Amino acid sequence: MVRLVRALLSCLPFSMRWNTARAKWGLGVCFAGLALCAAPGHADSDESYQLSTGEVVAPLERFRECDVCPEMIVIPPGAFMMGATKESSRFPFDMFGKDATFRQRGRDEIHIIRNEHPRHLVEMDIPYAIGRNEVTHAEWMACVEAGGCSHVPDHRTLSQRGYVSLGPDHPVINVSFLDAVEFADWVNSQVGDDVYRLPTEAEWEYAARAGTTTRFAQGDDLDSTQANFLGRVTEQTLGVRLPHLKNRDTVVAVDELDAANGWGVRHMSGNVWEFTRSCWSDEHLGLPTDSAYLARTATCPVNASAHRRVAKGGGFQSGMDNLRPARRTRPSETSRRDFTGFRLIREFKTVGE
Repeated sequence: MVRLVRALLSCLPFSMRWNTARAKWGLGVCFAGLALCAAPGHADSDESYQLSTGEVVAPLERFRECDVCPEMIVIPPGAFMMGATKESSRFPFDMFGKDATFRQRGRDEIHIIRNEHPRHLVEMDIPYAIGRNEVTHAEWMACVEAGGCSHVPDHRTLSQRGYVSLGPDHPVINVSFLDAVEFADWVNSQVGDDVYRLPTEAEWEYAARAGTTTRFAQGDDLDSTQANFLGRVTEQTLGVRLPHLKNRDTVVAVDELDAANGWGVRHMSGNVWEFTRSCWSDEHLGLPTDSAYLARTATCPVNASAHRRVAKGGGFQSGMDNLRPARRTRPSETSRRDFTGFRLIREFKTVGE
């Protein structure tokens, strides 16, 4: 039976392939002629993690560890193919990277954005939970009022209609990478342990894909009920009319839209770009494990006179192509913009370790 399971696993896409130590973790194998499918579930999981409160949580369960802590979702263990496939991007202009020609590609020409490659297998060897939502303005202001965060951000976006004021349940915006680190340090002080931090880009992309291999976790395209992005920019990019897409021109609250992926994590595509802990690189580093990616985050090289980190997810001002989990951009550590926010992860040790 073990050999059969191993053989079946070897035939699955890499993003659905679990190592044999974790294969018993809720793995369902379905036969339909010669077709196979594998879907993770958590009912039979023997992985569990203990919080500072003594509560024990398992994959895909939600928790809030303290009154001011973000709501978190435990991410299943596994591995995935990080980065883009050759046909992933539909952006028609060659304008990324040092070799960019700034020409428009032909309709049948494959567009490769170099910084999204090489695509490579990453084992997620650090157990973690990720924020169900982007950190909200209310959560940020609790940190400010407690003296843990020093920056009071402008809570407005600039749209074609002028400035739009936002509410407490909208993502916090106009905060930098360094501001986000300050918030994580404060949350750690509330739970008495150094366990909350920004995700590596591997952790972020794995959670965003939620076991899928399509362009987005929801499929190869998105609509305006699933993500907050600009329809008009998408139309301009693709050169076609898409009247069903909306132009909200501002951020939406974290609980708006049907924006959850298959693991329940919301707004991983659209709404605001999100800082990760990872240092910018012009191509993927091709590292084999999440822990290897984490080890490379301590000190970033200087790029164009600024320390730059990777941000992911796309924002409300983006076209659809920028919302792909593979997409990367490179804000400086001090950049504060009305389309950028963040979410945290929480590292775990397995119960009994």
